[in-house]
Amino acid sequence: MVLDDNQKIGVLLTGGGLFFSFIGVLLLFDRGLLAIGNLLFLAGITLVIGFRKTFRFFSQKRKLKGTICFLGGIVLVIVGWTFIGMCIEVFGFINLFGDFFPVVLSFLRRVPVIGTILNLPFISTVIDKIVSGGSLPI
Repeated sequence: MVLDDNQKIGVLLTGGGLFFSFIGVLLLFDRGLLAIGNLLFLAGITLVIGFRKTFRFFSQKRKLKGTICFLGGIVLVIVGWTFIGMCIEVFGFINLFGDFFPVVLSFLRRVPVIGTILNLPFISTVIDKIVSGGSLPI
């Protein structure tokens, strides 16, 4: 798969957004880092798949609840209610991107170090349920 320059920048922004969000959670829900992470993540997704497809993805009728929770969580994080905003945002993220989890986990099983961890006996049974069932076991 060949990526054009916008998509390469989008992958970088998405990774940066996930990094800043992770560091923001580690630093006890730092408002600034979480806000930067959210904005970078949204900008990265938009550059990777394009503006029109991003709008279409977020405005699907069956994903409307996830979109409202995800974007509402981002607003709550920016306003200053970081813990509640992140909880709502994670719920929206799972509703929006939950269909991609089986594909991502199947890919991660083939990555050298991460694949070894995901193929451990207890973890492997949980991953098998997620990948084969196509939904989260929650």
